[in-house]
Amino acid sequence: METLLSFIHSNLEILYIVILSVFLGIEVISRVPSVLHTPLMSGANAIHGVIIVGSIIVMGEASADNFIVLALGFLAVIVGTINVVGGFVVTDRMLEMFKSGKEKPSKSTKVK
Repeated sequence: METLLSFIHSNLEILYIVILSVFLGIEVISRVPSVLHTPLMSGANAIHGVIIVGSIIVMGEASADNFIVLALGFLAVIVGTINVVGGFVVTDRMLEMFKSGKEKPSKSTKVK
C-alpha cells in the first residue's frame, strides 16, 4: 500500500492530467452531433489498431518468464480487437441507416 501511495505522490501531476483529460473527453464527445459519430468511430478504430500493434510489440519484446507483461499484452490485444470489430459493426449499422430503400419510379416516364 505504501508503494502505491509513493507512486501516486511522485506522479501526481500526471494523474491530474489524466483526470482532466477524461473530463474534457466526456465534455467534447457529449457535444458532438450524431451525424459526426460515424467518422469518430472510424478514428477510434484506427487508434485501437495502433494499440493492438503496440501490445503485440510489447509482448514480443518481453522475456518469457515475465508473466504479468505477457498477460497484460494478451489482454490488450483481445480487448482492442473486440473494440475494433465492435466499432466496425456499429459503423456499418449506422451507414445502413443512410441508405435509401427501393428507388421510386420517376414521374417523367409516363406515357401521354
